[in-house]
Amino acid sequence: MQADRIIGQVVAVSAGQLQLAIDSAAAARLKGDADGVLASTGMLGSLIKVESQGLYVIGTLRTIEQQSGVAVGMVDMVGEAEIDDDGRLSRFRRGVGTYPRAGDLALPTDSVETARVFSGDERPHIQVGIVYPTGQVRAAVYYDLFLSKNFAIVGSTGTGKSTATALILHRIIEQAPEGHVVMIDPHGEYAKAFADTGMVFNVNNLELPYWLLNFEEHCEVLLTSEGAAREMDRDILSRCLQIARMKSVYALSSVGITTDTPIPYLLAVLVDTLNSEMGKISESQNATNYLRIKGKLEQIMRDPRTQFMFDRRYSTDNMADFIGRILRLPVAGKPISVIDLSGVPTSVVSAVVSVLSRIVFDFAVWSRDERRRPVVLVCEEAHRYIPSRSISKQSPVRDVLERIAKEGRKYGVSLGLVTQRPSDLAEGALSQCGTIVSLRLNNERDQAFVRNALPEGGRSLLEAIPALRNRECIISGEGVAAPIRVRLDDLEPHKRPMSDDPVFSELWVKTGDDAEMLERVIKRWRANTR
Repeated sequence: MQADRIIGQVVAVSAGQLQLAIDSAAAARLKGDADGVLASTGMLGSLIKVESQGLYVIGTLRTIEQQSGVAVGMVDMVGEAEIDDDGRLSRFRRGVGTYPRAGDLALPTDSVETARVFSGDERPHIQVGIVYPTGQVRAAVYYDLFLSKNFAIVGSTGTGKSTATALILHRIIEQAPEGHVVMIDPHGEYAKAFADTGMVFNVNNLELPYWLLNFEEHCEVLLTSEGAAREMDRDILSRCLQIARMKSVYALSSVGITTDTPIPYLLAVLVDTLNSEMGKISESQNATNYLRIKGKLEQIMRDPRTQFMFDRRYSTDNMADFIGRILRLPVAGKPISVIDLSGVPTSVVSAVVSVLSRIVFDFAVWSRDERRRPVVLVCEEAHRYIPSRSISKQSPVRDVLERIAKEGRKYGVSLGLVTQRPSDLAEGALSQCGTIVSLRLNNERDQAFVRNALPEGGRSLLEAIPALRNRECIISGEGVAAPIRVRLDDLEPHKRPMSDDPVFSELWVKTGDDAEMLERVIKRWRANTR
């Protein structure tokens, strides 16, 4: 231990924290260190090490305050490290089993030691930015743990949330080019970002067969009633849908056909079945329920906006082809599927997200005995699909996403939640995420929600969330060696999502081409094409 580098001594110890009496003169001397390796000493977020029983206990400086003329620092303990022959820390590991004692001396870590904690070891990892408050130590994310335990990326609008998501996914697929990522993109932001490494699916080429919808998803699309009338409509649709599936030519090779069995059936057969069942009712019964379901079905069949799903051409068994395209089997150099929902009518968006998410999960369940191909499902604007129960009633999409969050890891399905309103997510959704990447959050309710979901060791960093700059984040959880504040790397322009803020000072001083622009926009609008 080098006496000229001591910055203080331990005066109190608790289960997760140390209290240091800081030698202000020593800290100031180290701050002006000639080689710069200790220049960040004494800054909030810097690492402190305390030798205890042949190990270094490592902590993060949380607060500094004056008490009776003495600078006192609170340090959150994050792990332990072995000591090498030069007296430096090595082989860092999370968790503390050996506690310092009052009177033990505290030292700063230099840039080499900080890198040994945060820049990655022999485990597969990616590097995403610079560790605060250093100027050169790289921040590593262990992507096996980051993906397998679910993750969340949260941040207020305009803080760089979408770019952070793109950066992390780009870095992962550079290391793992045979991956399988399905991105639910409600605003069409990511098509540009993954033009070279992904397949983009939208209303023009998605070709989602209607018969892949299960019974609950059929109800989401076809039923418009509420209360007791809805229960009657559900019974009618259940009976007619099962009959339509059983009449399918593909039903001959299947056993135990149910309303959820994913075999093709003809839309015309479902219409005929509704007519046939309606003809069986007595004069005292009301045909309104049948007519309501039939009318909605015929409306959807005629609507050009829903032809990507309810087209009569999709009545053949192309299930293997569809799943192969969406899950990238084979990858063929494009491991990411971007599902652009910006052109999908609002009335069927939830059903589309539900069936895509369920296909990802069901495929993983039924392929468990095969060679496993883990899949990552990333949901942008996740609060729209997995909302709190106080905001939205029960829905198929929330049910399947909650099930993936809770059970997906067992089958090789990982869930990534990207949202600007974490407080609007379903209860417990964030707590199922092993790693949380938090950019600046301006809303106190959102901050509290994330604070409750973070592991204990990362909660101290939450105090910095309102003060984070754009493209700066707190990463805490399984995917990092210890909770960390990171300045994220710049992403090449062609790899960024289309989520830039409009520059009013430039755009509102230009004119011209207005009439032609309106004509082009209206033409696309009416044709429902991008």
